[in-house]
Amino acid sequence: MLTRQQKAEIVEELQDKLRRARGIYLVDFVGMTVEESRAFRKELRPKGFEYKVAKNTLIRRALQALGDHEQLEKHLVGQTGLVLSYTDGVAPARVLHEFIKRVEKPRFKAAVVEGHYFDGDQLGKLVALPSREELIASLLASIQAPVVGLVSILNAFLRDIAFLVEEVARKQSGSNG
Repeated sequence: MLTRQQKAEIVEELQDKLRRARGIYLVDFVGMTVEESRAFRKELRPKGFEYKVAKNTLIRRALQALGDHEQLEKHLVGQTGLVLSYTDGVAPARVLHEFIKRVEKPRFKAAVVEGHYFDGDQLGKLVALPSREELIASLLASIQAPVVGLVSILNAFLRDIAFLVEEVARKQSGSNG
């Protein structure tokens, strides 16, 4: 049995983690063996994701203290695990989806990714979203495209001017000679 002090420390730790997370995923790990849980953690850890198991009441207290994740509270039934991502909110969805396809556990309950709520049946939508890196690359490409076009136009303009100067010089040297 946890003491009141221990519970307060856990809630405080959860608040900190939830506050920093870009992606918060709730999973139901009922029926997972110890080996499956280890394998799940092993897939999450190298990608920088954290898997945390805590009592629903403690998770609820942490969520209530933050005040902006009420949608997740209704999913705090049964056994709940938290998958947290501090860099890319979408990326854990892919790992979770692939693991569920192989092992058929854990069950995805809900998620909040970059402030947007996703219900248990919307894991497929999350998987289809581009990652943060893909979005940044796309944005940079769209910003860079007009610049590349402008450089091409300027190069063509300078090439044409050089050609005209050369032609004028050739005609002048031909008429002087």
